[in-house]
Amino acid sequence: QVQLVESGGGSVQAGGSLRLSCAASEYTYSPYCMGWFRQAPGKEREGAAFIDSDGVTRYEDSVKGRFTISQDNAKNTLYLQMSSLKPEDTAEYYCAADQDRLLCWVRPARPEEFGYWGQGTQVTVSS
Repeated sequence: QVQLVESGGGSVQAGGSLRLSCAASEYTYSPYCMGWFRQAPGKEREGAAFIDSDGVTRYEDSVKGRFTISQDNAKNTLYLQMSSLKPEDTAEYYCAADQDRLLCWVRPARPEEFGYWGQGTQVTVSS
């Protein structure tokens, strides 16, 4: 059973940066899709960034150019580097994973299709 644990959230001012981490309890066997979702109060959960087992990434337009998703397979860890943060980035951020690599390419992203989830970490961006 794969367990995912997010960390790195916090409060920053607009224009600042944060790096989120998602640690997996065990190695994620290929193929897979891993990604970051976010959910603001009163809003639906939406995808932000995804990476598949080939290392190919995809970003939603709202974060493209500001966020970078990466992975360290040796550490079983997924990262989300966030820069130039905006107040509208404020949300609970969740990492997710599934063995279906193609989920990385579904638009819009379908959170209900991902089998593994972390508990979330809060990101608050003030103006």
